[in-house]
Amino acid sequence: MAAMAPKLMHAVQYNCYGGGAYGLKHVEVPLPTPKKDEVVLKLEAASLNPSDWKIQKGILWPVFPGKFPHIPVNDVAGEVIDAGQGVKKFKEGEKVVALLNYFNGGGLAEYAVASERLTVSRPPEVSAAEGAGLPIAGLTALQALTQAANIKLDGTGELKNILVTAASGGVGHYAVQLAKLGNNHVTATCGAWNIDLVKSLGADEVLDYKTPEGAGLKSPSGRKYDAVIHCATGTPWSSFEPNLSAEGKVIDITFGPSALLTLVLNSLTFSKKQLVPLLMNPKAENLEYLVKLVKEGKLKTVIDSKHALAKVEDAWGKSIDGHAIGKIIVEP
Repeated sequence: MAAMAPKLMHAVQYNCYGGGAYGLKHVEVPLPTPKKDEVVLKLEAASLNPSDWKIQKGILWPVFPGKFPHIPVNDVAGEVIDAGQGVKKFKEGEKVVALLNYFNGGGLAEYAVASERLTVSRPPEVSAAEGAGLPIAGLTALQALTQAANIKLDGTGELKNILVTAASGGVGHYAVQLAKLGNNHVTATCGAWNIDLVKSLGADEVLDYKTPEGAGLKSPSGRKYDAVIHCATGTPWSSFEPNLSAEGKVIDITFGPSALLTLVLNSLTFSKKQLVPLLMNPKAENLEYLVKLVKEGKLKTVIDSKHALAKVEDAWGKSIDGHAIGKIIVEP
């Protein structure tokens, strides 16, 4: 390990379910040590996702977290300072972006261990904050478009009409940009105050979700959607169904009980319109692709706000509030 690395580090953890920002505890803990095929990172930035506070709330009980106390957050960028046995791709001093283990987390700290398998190089053109925003939100948007909706981002496929809901949020703002890379027609929903931002990301039509047209998800140009990247919550199937093309799909990244009922009912009616729940399956080559797009200026991470680790409660509360624009970043 780098000679200058301390024995203890500042980290933020919670000891039980619940408590929101008040449940977060600032602690000094030993630096993590790498197992086989792991690297130790000196963190430069971490980004929050709604799954972070949902895990704390107990929504994913009993699977997550792996154990208490738990240092949350999985999306990070930093510098490699040590490597476990078998690591071949990375050397000390390399700048990287990583998706940390879901069970163990570790992102709200000065140092963290990452699997070599889900760590990728970060070129100097991509800042730590821009890189840290990518793993969960960027990979979810990419998988929703390319795998669930079968969209080719190089423009070689059939051009489609896409709707992105909650388009100014973490997944949504990446989905708008990626869908436009493939020259698709993008309709988006967001709050009135974010309409200009979402247009600047490439959306062809933007609906204020609080207006009757926005709530009804109707395309201003009368288009039917081939795919909906659904990043909002609480929208009934009855709002989507009349706006879908004959074989349109709603790809739901916030899958819940009402969506499950829709899935069952659609299978009974033999409708060709589908609700597709999405479980993101992270792959390093996809994360590398996203980092490359950022480097080339074809994708950007919109940063809502940056917070010091010492004041992480502000960031946590902002994420729970649910109106962040793009990504919330925490810096050690």
